[in-house]
Amino acid sequence: MSKALESAFGSMESFGTIIDLADSLHFARNVLGGDIDLSEKALRIALEQVTSVSDPIQTVWHRQLNIWDRTENSPWATTPPQSPARRTEIYTRLGLEDATRRLLDDRVPLVTLHGPTVISDDSFEPWYTHERARSRRFYWTHYCRLLEDKRWSAESIADLDQATHRILERLADPCGPGPRQAKGLVVGYVQSGKTANFTGVVAKAIDAGYRLIIVLAGTLDLLRGQTQRRLDMELVGRENITRGFKADNLTTDSGVDYLDDPDWHDGKFVTYGHLPSELGSCDVLRLTTRHRDYEDSKQGRSQLEFTRLDPTQPLFSEGNLMTSEVRLIVTKKHPARLDKIISDLKKSGAKAQIADIPVLIIDDESDQASVNTTNPNRKRPAKVTPAKPGIRAKKTRASEDRTATNACISELLKLLPRAQYLGYTATPFANVFVDPSDGADIFPRDFILSLDRPPGYMGAQDFHDLDSDIPAEQRTVENSRERRHVRSIEDPKDDAMLQEALDAFVLSAAIKVYREQHGLGDKHFRHHTMLVHQSRSVADHRDLAQRLIHMWSAAGYEGPRGHTRLRDLFTKDVLPVSTAYNDDVPTPSDFKELIPHLGEARRRIASGGSPVIVVNSDKEIERGDADFDKRPIWKILVGGTKLSRGFTVEGLTITYYRRATSQGDTLMQMGRWFGFRKGYRDLVRLYIGRTEDFGRKGTVDLYEAFEALCRDEEAFRKELRRYSRMKDDGHPAVLPSEVPPLVGQHLPWLSPTARNKMYNAELVVQGNAWLEPTAYPVAKAATDLRHNVETWQPLLKQLGQQDPVSLRFVPETPGGSPTDYPAMVTTVTHGDLLAVLRQLRWFHDKTNRARQFNPYLNFLEELPEGQIQDWAVIAPQLKGHVNRATLLDSPLLSVYSRKRRPGREVFGALSDPKHRQAAQRIAGQGALPDDPQVKHLARPRRGAVLLYPVVDPDAFGAPEQVIGADGTLDPRKTVITFMIAPPAKSLKAGTSTLRFRVRDNGRRAEPIVEAKEA
Repeated sequence: MSKALESAFGSMESFGTIIDLADSLHFARNVLGGDIDLSEKALRIALEQVTSVSDPIQTVWHRQLNIWDRTENSPWATTPPQSPARRTEIYTRLGLEDATRRLLDDRVPLVTLHGPTVISDDSFEPWYTHERARSRRFYWTHYCRLLEDKRWSAESIADLDQATHRILERLADPCGPGPRQAKGLVVGYVQSGKTANFTGVVAKAIDAGYRLIIVLAGTLDLLRGQTQRRLDMELVGRENITRGFKADNLTTDSGVDYLDDPDWHDGKFVTYGHLPSELGSCDVLRLTTRHRDYEDSKQGRSQLEFTRLDPTQPLFSEGNLMTSEVRLIVTKKHPARLDKIISDLKKSGAKAQIADIPVLIIDDESDQASVNTTNPNRKRPAKVTPAKPGIRAKKTRASEDRTATNACISELLKLLPRAQYLGYTATPFANVFVDPSDGADIFPRDFILSLDRPPGYMGAQDFHDLDSDIPAEQRTVENSRERRHVRSIEDPKDDAMLQEALDAFVLSAAIKVYREQHGLGDKHFRHHTMLVHQSRSVADHRDLAQRLIHMWSAAGYEGPRGHTRLRDLFTKDVLPVSTAYNDDVPTPSDFKELIPHLGEARRRIASGGSPVIVVNSDKEIERGDADFDKRPIWKILVGGTKLSRGFTVEGLTITYYRRATSQGDTLMQMGRWFGFRKGYRDLVRLYIGRTEDFGRKGTVDLYEAFEALCRDEEAFRKELRRYSRMKDDGHPAVLPSEVPPLVGQHLPWLSPTARNKMYNAELVVQGNAWLEPTAYPVAKAATDLRHNVETWQPLLKQLGQQDPVSLRFVPETPGGSPTDYPAMVTTVTHGDLLAVLRQLRWFHDKTNRARQFNPYLNFLEELPEGQIQDWAVIAPQLKGHVNRATLLDSPLLSVYSRKRRPGREVFGALSDPKHRQAAQRIAGQGALPDDPQVKHLARPRRGAVLLYPVVDPDAFGAPEQVIGADGTLDPRKTVITFMIAPPAKSLKAGTSTLRFRVRDNGRRAEPIVEAKEA
């Protein structure tokens, strides 16, 4: 039955449309023969009898419906993708009965995710049509089958198909007559499967005609080897690797570098049955292997020279491309290696021949090393690098004002006019700050594509309660991500939390062994690891490893003392969290059930003599100590930089993290605890420093830092989604060159990326649904603090002219109870509020933090007259009349305590989530709650402002210490903080809500120029 469906759907695809299912099944019957009942009723009965999601019939329907649901720009589709209307159109074209439709809706639910977000120039030609994609898809089809074997869901494969199609269509046609280079950026999440995406892109690119694939796989040998193996296993395949050698004749001399790899012998490398060239496709020639990076040709012809079947036609002609081998290079991102590739390309003959090669350059971790970090305003003299033995002297690319790796990539792009550059990163800020006027650089001028957060992924949001409407004191493991997974290291000098982390590692190991014995199987838990990362110093790593070995020996895990600690941890931590998850995985209800499995857990962890592996150089990988591909690893990994970018720590369950850095992208890349944790999400724990020493900046809270980065990242993605739409005139709302100002920064000491990468753009106008400024004057600017209080004074006095009201917060969390809180409320005209906002003073520093509010003020200033009529000004009050004071001659107001972020310059979150709801509903941003006061205040053209008089306890003490005996508050110690929610209709006005100035080095006479308005 499933083969009949496959054949029927295949016949539809050959026609490029959806045709009646009954006709297609009739066609399939003729092709397959036999007398099987292929009526729709028979198909429905077969589907009703399916009990497993992996059943072939279920799989076929799942795959095909998801593809049709997501198809874009197809001649048969007249409805929006991923919509109920699209699903109805599919059923209608198939001619399905109502009963079949209801069954399919139940078995294959419609997924309505928005799909990948694309910020793109509108100049690309849509050459990669669905018809062309269907006509050649050898490598893509086999890759999809491999993903199905790895238990990828049909939805995930369809998402991958959609994202890779949208990427490839924006690259140049490899068979196109004229050379065109496209430069794009794909933004994923840390440890979220970006490699799977670019493997899919490479598969489709090979099928489409690209014949030289260069993968820049990070800056470390271990990352390069890891990427090479992944591509060899999932795309290149056994036949391309063995190159005709028979299985029983394989030796290390045959170039097969996986003879000691268990996955090679277990049949996990994709296989095609024959060389792809014998099956109508093209072979892949690897110019690098798992253990060997690229080496240039020492003599004779270049290995990058392509033979043309028809010498009278260029290589990019279809007849020549489809009969040519693909060259695959997976190389470390290092100037010496890239120079070897450049040298070989120059050996390969005439410049015209090089120019004919369709090339795809994949730059993994593209924000690392690839970006030109040379300050464009600083001239550097040209230098000549002295020759080393065996290496030619060469002129340093500093004369071109580029860093070495960036210069190599630029030279490759210059040498290969048909090369496409595609960067991949989870931390895109460095890439979007590249100078767009520099045509030879890697700025993603053609498109930026943001991938969806994949199902089952644990990211930063899974460890933080972002904007939770549940008060901190009411949070539990049932309603708080932080309570489930995060354990604070308050005193870095106390080893108690390190011991607890070690206990958690042993305890979770025993639970994994228990789950293996109760139906999950060891395929889930081949690896079990703990990561300890608190320094980049090699000496520190050695000392820490010895401490851990000593703690392991003294822990008493085999006796009553250790069992007592593990029992307490199981009872107070593990069992409540696992129960709250209710993930349908076997979990013991009592510690006694785990005792028989502790011995096996200890044995696996201590195998080889030590429970600890130090990973601070490539040699640990090269000798196999931390090679997850070759053997099961149940170990504690101690390391620094080598474990902080790109390298996947398999089976990671417990993390002990204490290392601070001032660069946001570097810190986020250290989040190795992000990723997929199938079968043990409930066991994941993050032990993280809350008071880590950060030199002259004092102490920092690393958990708070990750939360700020999470907010930066989500705000950036939200802005990309917001401006990915087309304007009414058919042009993009935002071009890639206009993206940099959308990068936010919640912590002053934690920049989005290194300072020397941030040169470019400045935001002039921006309108958001919610604004919460944080860069208020600091304590030493007492005059500015008083000035701001005086500026707000007319509005504060007006609050006292109204009776306090009671506002209601209705939680959106299921089961939450509404709560009321007192507030003082008044209304002011739009002009009166602008008069206040224009006069406010802000914190100034070298990053010009005062500009944080200016784009928003400009937005309010430029709105057409009448868009905003007035504002509801709300001052929430604390219950019980505590901490109330007057400011100058204001009425009595509640005074709030808020701390500034580490660095002491800007605040974090200022408003209370339960207060925001009323403000946003008054402004028309959401349905009105069941609150008569909010309904009374709401108006179509009314915005809302929340006001909080704030005292910073780190600067002045707690509010009760600052409020005078006479109930007054010193305005020199008070910050009037505010949040703004403009009327929803003002955000939909015809005027632009986004405008930029950019620093353009292509127009040096005008260092600040007005860019195209969004």
